[in-house]
Amino acid sequence: MRKAFKIFIGVVIALVLLIYAGQYFMIKETKKHSPKVEESYAFGTTEINISYCSPFKKGRIIFGNLVPYGHVWRTGANGPTVISTNVDLEINGKILPAGEYTLWTIPESDHWQVIFNSKINDWGVQFGGKASRDATFDVLEVTQSVKYLDTSVESFKIWVDADSEKEAYYLHFSWDKIQVDLTMNKQ
Repeated sequence: MRKAFKIFIGVVIALVLLIYAGQYFMIKETKKHSPKVEESYAFGTTEINISYCSPFKKGRIIFGNLVPYGHVWRTGANGPTVISTNVDLEINGKILPAGEYTLWTIPESDHWQVIFNSKINDWGVQFGGKASRDATFDVLEVTQSVKYLDTSVESFKIWVDADSEKEAYYLHFSWDKIQVDLTMNKQ
């Protein structure tokens, strides 16, 4: 009995180590194909930081296929996009308090719903591919029309820029032939 217990414990430990190593390998391999991007923007006293992983198009049909319409997307790869701001921002007429948020989107063919959520997730997707966003932590939701581009953007990109007076900021999402632009104002 004692020998069987030792074998059982050994098998359990080996399985745990194998699962841990496999998960580490999988995360490392997927990050090669969707590199991490960390951007910082400073406009006067306003600081906005964005961290996301940027997948590539690689000849695929993105929106409506790889990223299905009407479903929550973690807005990038390998984990949800994280955005932080040191000041309250008015985004499309609604207030986003200063803080750190995960950014989720629900793409449609003519508009996107952009969701700022206060829960910081590790991976952003459950087994089976469903987004792991917990809607009870949603802080702000805005809807914005899609702009169609003439040329295709190969690597998913998120960036912030400002108007010439630095009174208004713009949060942009671009991939394939789609771009979504949100207007942000410092409060």
